[in-house]
Amino acid sequence: MLITLWISVALRAQNYTNLWLWEENLEQLAIESDASGWEDELEELSHRLREKINLNTATKEQLEMFPFLSDIQIENLLAYIYLNGEMQTIYELQLVEEMDKETIERLLPFVQVSKSRKDDAFPSWRQVLKFAKQEAMTRFDIPFYTRKGYEKDYLGPSLYHSLRYSFRYGERIQAGVTGEKDAGEPFFALHNRRGYDSYSYYLLLKEWGRLQTLAVGTYKVSFGQGLVLGNSFGFGKSFSLATSEYRPEGFRKHGSSDEYNYFRGVGGTVRLDSSWRASAFYSHRSLDGVVKDGEITSIYKTGLHRSASEVEKRNALVMQVAGGNVSYENLYLKVGVTGIYYFFNHPYEPNLREYAKYNLRGNHLYNIGVDYNLRLGRFAWVGEAAKGKRGYALLNRLRYQLNSDYKFMLIHRLYSHDYWAFFGHGFGEGSTPQNENGWYVAAEVSPFPHWKFFGAVDFFSFPWWKYRISKPSQGTDVMFQATFTPDERWTLYANYRYKRKERDVTGTSGEVTLPTHHHKTRFRLNYVNGLWNLRTTFDYNHFRQPDLQYSQGWLLTQSCNFQLPFTHLSASLQGTYFHTDDYDSRVYAYEKGLLYTFYTPSFNGRGFRYSAHLRYDFREWLMIIAKFGQTIYQDRDEISSGKDLIRGNKKSDLQVQLRLKF
Repeated sequence: MLITLWISVALRAQNYTNLWLWEENLEQLAIESDASGWEDELEELSHRLREKINLNTATKEQLEMFPFLSDIQIENLLAYIYLNGEMQTIYELQLVEEMDKETIERLLPFVQVSKSRKDDAFPSWRQVLKFAKQEAMTRFDIPFYTRKGYEKDYLGPSLYHSLRYSFRYGERIQAGVTGEKDAGEPFFALHNRRGYDSYSYYLLLKEWGRLQTLAVGTYKVSFGQGLVLGNSFGFGKSFSLATSEYRPEGFRKHGSSDEYNYFRGVGGTVRLDSSWRASAFYSHRSLDGVVKDGEITSIYKTGLHRSASEVEKRNALVMQVAGGNVSYENLYLKVGVTGIYYFFNHPYEPNLREYAKYNLRGNHLYNIGVDYNLRLGRFAWVGEAAKGKRGYALLNRLRYQLNSDYKFMLIHRLYSHDYWAFFGHGFGEGSTPQNENGWYVAAEVSPFPHWKFFGAVDFFSFPWWKYRISKPSQGTDVMFQATFTPDERWTLYANYRYKRKERDVTGTSGEVTLPTHHHKTRFRLNYVNGLWNLRTTFDYNHFRQPDLQYSQGWLLTQSCNFQLPFTHLSASLQGTYFHTDDYDSRVYAYEKGLLYTFYTPSFNGRGFRYSAHLRYDFREWLMIIAKFGQTIYQDRDEISSGKDLIRGNKKSDLQVQLRLKF
């Protein structure tokens, strides 16, 4: 579950060199999917930077949080400590078989070596209250513009506000509460007389005798490869095999401001013996949506309650979920069975268009799956087979690691067009494991000093219609990247991506379908020197649908991150110029966000954006972040449309965040 901190708001300058690749990978993944719900994962890695894992007592589960560690490296690390005794210094990592210099550099910010202390007894509450760490954090987003919705529709002010409190005693006890008010929602008024529009609260206990984990309140849970239950972040296609794994399993807290992707109730995992684990959970929560004539016609995921029409959809339906997992694991094999049963208080009968006619519907639903992980030498076979009330899904990964410089992966997925999995997520062109077949082949090699090459090709097909594709179709996704790192200060890479898909010709009602060709190229130069980090990025996109459309877009971004000497102030400045012909040739620019957040806006048209990010740490107990950003379009007089319409060509925001530790 380690995605976390290229986000680096918790990082200091000396970590830029070690963690720049994390930022690269997360940026790519944010473009491919929704990054709004990653606060908990980002917070967890930030905690790991402050409270490092002791390698002498680290468990296999803790080490698996770091996706850049292969199964072989984890096994060799645990075997080294078992055979040679406790490490005396962190530099003994160089003696662990298969542990290369690059992996060690990525791992160093999160680990330490100290004398182990074995204590299976759960701590007393007096001890917990004395040594626990508490944190309170608040955030304000202040827009310097007015959207059309505020003229007569939105019920509250345009200020966004959230408040988070967390209580933590090492790994064993975590508790907290989060309140959030989105822009346009009322505060202590109308339907929000309790204050915030949404609240989440959690209690997470770990390692209490045979009870491995207990989650109460709001939580997330995942098992297997996610085809049955993938209620967490999962890595997808990126320019690195270091983040190609899907490892998050079990229960985790939900303390973020995400108002949709979580369970509310109770769940836990019991350690039956050294090899067997059993988990079970129950959830009862309300969802936003539309109920008409006793049937649920739609479910809303935005969590926005700004206008009277949005408030009408609030908590309109109830979903109950029960499920569990039983798993067996030894040194070379892991097998698990996951089952889940869920139902609504009304039948779910959405108004589906032809391309979505096989999507989920009904009331009482279920999924069951078998996942497996077999490792033989340098080969690893990981997969899951799942069945729902309708359809089935299969996902298999075959990994081969010749050594730390030569890695290969083959992924096959077969998702039937009618597989129903409300909580399922899978590797593929889409995040939902439905209506997709494909083969993905990737390799990452370092044949020369200072050089690394990555290449991948994905052949996929859709057995049934898709959005804007009124027939079964197929496509190809090709990725290549070359990275050159002459020393610890300089990193240069260039990547290329080509994607071919099919799409209906606008205005033909699906009678005519033609292929689309999308080429993307990026060049990036990164320089680190002491307290300075400079980054230059150039992106170019080329989109074509033969005989109908040709468009292109490009972007140039320069960023500078620095720590002011002899002060507790760090700053990040960034400027971007973009020029695209249309939405299909849009471009993306990563920008440093607030603590535990990630920001990758997309741009289409012509204009520029600049931002300034300042952070001040007053000793260890107070942190203040202020970020100002402005986007100026040169090809329009209005931004966006509908209720989000901004009259003018400028969009400016100020974000302020305060964190108090005690």
